[in-house]
Amino acid sequence: MKNSKTSREQASDKLYYLIRILILISVIFLFIPALNPARICGMINKNMSLFTSGISYSSLTAEFGRAFKKEWVSESSLQLLYASALALCLGIAANGASGCMSLGNIKFKKLGNLISVIGCAVEAISLAGIYVAYQQVAATSKPKKVEPMFPQGFWMVAAIVAVILVGSLIQIVLLSKSKKEEKFEMETQYKLFLMLMPFLALTAVFSYLPLWGWRYAFFDYKAGDTLTMDKFVGFKWFQELIKNPATVRDIVKVMKNTLAMSGLGIATSWLPMAFAIFLCEMKNLKFRRFVQTFTTIPNFISWVLVYAIAFCIFSTDGFISSLMVNMGIWESGKNFLMDGSHTWLKMWAWGTWKGIGWSAIIYIAGISGIDQQLYEAATVDGAGRFQKMWHITVPGLTSTFFVLLLMSIANILSNGMDQYLVFENATNTDTIRVLDLYVYKLGIGQGSIPLTTVVSMLKSIISVILLFSANKVSKLIRGESII
Repeated sequence: MKNSKTSREQASDKLYYLIRILILISVIFLFIPALNPARICGMINKNMSLFTSGISYSSLTAEFGRAFKKEWVSESSLQLLYASALALCLGIAANGASGCMSLGNIKFKKLGNLISVIGCAVEAISLAGIYVAYQQVAATSKPKKVEPMFPQGFWMVAAIVAVILVGSLIQIVLLSKSKKEEKFEMETQYKLFLMLMPFLALTAVFSYLPLWGWRYAFFDYKAGDTLTMDKFVGFKWFQELIKNPATVRDIVKVMKNTLAMSGLGIATSWLPMAFAIFLCEMKNLKFRRFVQTFTTIPNFISWVLVYAIAFCIFSTDGFISSLMVNMGIWESGKNFLMDGSHTWLKMWAWGTWKGIGWSAIIYIAGISGIDQQLYEAATVDGAGRFQKMWHITVPGLTSTFFVLLLMSIANILSNGMDQYLVFENATNTDTIRVLDLYVYKLGIGQGSIPLTTVVSMLKSIISVILLFSANKVSKLIRGESII
């Protein structure tokens, strides 16, 4: 009996691997437009995913205005399609929840299997609704106008639902009965993994999925076109960076501005640490909280509002000019924002003002983690306040500082775009245009998407190389690394 039970558990565990993989694939299907089972006609945007089809009726029917007026398509058909897509999304979500529950004990697994069966039933009904909606759209009197098409991902989703449903039913049979007093439990390692999963998903969606856009660098692509092999040009746009003298000049100028401004930031990266140390040395708790709050708030102000503040202070009719004119020091107001001199220092000053309070938070947390017995021992030895700061606080924050420094070196080519976009004008455009701003203007302003993609690719590759190089140097000098 024991051996039979063991074999059943082994079979159950192997089956769970298959079910989890299929659930993961079905979740991925939610966000892949090419596999959208709800795209039943050509009037539905080809870039629309199942997730968008199920949560936004206006997006689903954006192109159907004329079709509804001419009665080529019944609005009830699209409402059925929308309801089916929404239910399909909910069914997939239920399967995702059941997959997470399969990591728990037997009671958790049984509940997960029940939810999975319900989810698959909902998905099956949803697929039937999509099929009915397709039949209604296909029966239109103007098929050339509506372009009915059977969705490519329909049968793939149906097959996955069928396998998950059968697997869940088998699991209900294979799993032994749980005791009534048994509680829902899960091992700590699985709890931590499930807590980490949302962040892994966000990282995959916003950091790794966009890398699929790198393919535009190898095609002669224009906005609105489709990528076909007849537009494949290989490394043409990579060569454009070297062969075109105007592009080379722009890149050199942009790189000079980028490295200069990032270099200023790296050279003064110790300022947040120093600010945090002096902030923690304030004895008046109320004043310390006021200063910390006052210096942290600018981080939450957008650069557009920062520019509005700068305009109120430094423009021709701003506070400084008005004050000087009223005092008789100046004959007329001056517009400091239109002055193209010392642009790098000005941008560094605005960036420091906006971010120093926020950047100091991590150092304040680091200071609170330093053993207080070290300060007590230093006091007994007669050390003063600055000696304790230099010999205890600073060494205690060194590891944090070097980790942030390595990350800053890796991101030396990524110093943002918003700040420079709002402060740019005709007098400082040559000294304020950084790489991110150049890429934005090249892609949005000039429509050169392939060349923009090439520059972004090279920037990412160089950043990775710089990160590993800085990490290697840190390991050689300090004996510590972050990778």
